[in-house]
Amino acid sequence: MRPADEAELAGMVRAAARDRLRLEIRGGGTRPLGNRPRAEAVLETGALSGITLYDPGALTLVARAGTPLAEIEAALEAEGQMLPFEPMDHCRILGTGGVPTIGGAVAVNASGPRRIKAGALRDSLIGVRFVTGEGEVVSNGGRVMKNVTGYDLVKLMAGSHGTLGVLTEVSFKLLPRPQAVATVVLDGLDAAGAVAAMAAAMRTPYDVSGAAHADGTGTVLRLEGLADSVGYRAEALVKALADHGAGRIVPGAGPWADLRDAMPVADGAGDIWRVSVRPSDGAAVIAAAGAESAFLDWQGGLVWLRMPQGTPLRERIADIPGHATLIRGEGPRAFQPEPMALAQISQGLRAKFDPKDILNSGRMV
Repeated sequence: MRPADEAELAGMVRAAARDRLRLEIRGGGTRPLGNRPRAEAVLETGALSGITLYDPGALTLVARAGTPLAEIEAALEAEGQMLPFEPMDHCRILGTGGVPTIGGAVAVNASGPRRIKAGALRDSLIGVRFVTGEGEVVSNGGRVMKNVTGYDLVKLMAGSHGTLGVLTEVSFKLLPRPQAVATVVLDGLDAAGAVAAMAAAMRTPYDVSGAAHADGTGTVLRLEGLADSVGYRAEALVKALADHGAGRIVPGAGPWADLRDAMPVADGAGDIWRVSVRPSDGAAVIAAAGAESAFLDWQGGLVWLRMPQGTPLRERIADIPGHATLIRGEGPRAFQPEPMALAQISQGLRAKFDPKDILNSGRMV
């Protein structure tokens, strides 16, 4: 099913709800995360494409959900701007083809290393249009950065994996693209030492926009902004972290694209897990997991692991608060089981937005 516009999409969903036809929602087909949905048909949104509003002066952009991310990033780069949340490209670890779309990024709340400074994708999302499981078109939020009344469905849709509605249009606030980038690198630290160093870096006034640690890469800390400011802050950060080891400064983009796309754990067979914990617990997750390969992002709050196939990771790290998501691999539950009270709220929301359970049924539960 390939609707040409929002109205046709809404009609298709209404017909599917009437016939209780379960749909797998697919944008570019590059992020098949979560459990395999129970579906009798595929609804593709790739034809709902194009930037519908871009105001560089107001730092806002509106695009249809099927718009390729590359198209959006090219338009922003021409104006010296960027998406604040640095969306991950899952193709590289999942081996998927297709073209990543902005709607797919919103559906999984794809957020990269800059999250520790700029927030997640949902924090930059200011408006959405979507079709509910009954075929109703809903618009929430706005096209500009201002307060709006009513329920904040914008944040609810980010990370809902297509289970509450089919996105048709999304609106974002933007950031200026930095003039210069530099990375401070500390070599020779283990995971625990890296967590301590990253915490120390985040306590400085030097505006770190990325803090990660990977074997072969080192403990890396990104600085962005005006060229003179970046140079000064990089040198000052090296001095501030002297107790954690000798630092060196690497100008330019550095390793951040590979870290964003989880490349340190991509090679080799096995399951890939994404674990979100308190930054201070990142090293403990690595120690308890016994992973074949692992690395830390978000100052230690995001742990990527590659494990032997079928490893019961959640059992190994059960004493560490957080949640673990199976990104690549086969398992009965890709997402962390929710506590009973939260599960009841989630079930209630799905019942309101998709009462016939036809949108990506079983994807998250």
